[in-house]
Amino acid sequence: MTKKDLLIVFVKNLIPGQVKTRLAADIGIDGALDVYKYLVEHTYEVTKELDCSKVVFYSEYVEIEDIWDTDEYKLQVQKGPDLGDRMQNAFEFAFDKGYERVVIIGTDCWQLSEEVIEEAFDKLDENDVVIGPATDGGYYLIGMNKLYPALFHDKKYSHDKVLSDVLTEIGQMDAEFHLLPELSDIDTFQDLKDSDIEFEFVDPDDDGK
Repeated sequence: MTKKDLLIVFVKNLIPGQVKTRLAADIGIDGALDVYKYLVEHTYEVTKELDCSKVVFYSEYVEIEDIWDTDEYKLQVQKGPDLGDRMQNAFEFAFDKGYERVVIIGTDCWQLSEEVIEEAFDKLDENDVVIGPATDGGYYLIGMNKLYPALFHDKKYSHDKVLSDVLTEIGQMDAEFHLLPELSDIDTFQDLKDSDIEFEFVDPDDDGK
């Protein structure tokens, strides 16, 4: 990777009741917030040694004195009414700054590794788009070497056809793409139970007997 590469990390501000809402229905607002903090810390550990430029895009406002080292990460705020608009605007920001290979990740994927992100950048030399498919039908990573606005227009998120919709759009553009390994996000209590996260939580299905 080079300094012409930019990794964008989409982060939600740590506001109780506004992160991991599906998970909170089972383990409570405080528990969901703790899990999300854990995932953010994991994402930081995965990305901190990557040899590329890095920007954290917060959902609402720039946090002061949080985990992200401002010597390594620039800090911005997401812009747009929905996730598609926010990702498109982030890519526009990156390409306007002169970056040549740009990758966006979130902070929900416990299985994400430094090696997967490096593969994403490498594959952008011979592909227009890279996608990291998630087991729930969405994606945990998207990267491109120029802006493809059609991938974000009129897209619905948080359903099991997100990935297939994007792949259909890529096919209609006749663009070359590469699929990364399929990984799991942590969005629900079942996701948490199925993961190997070493995190203490109360199982709501356990009656203590």
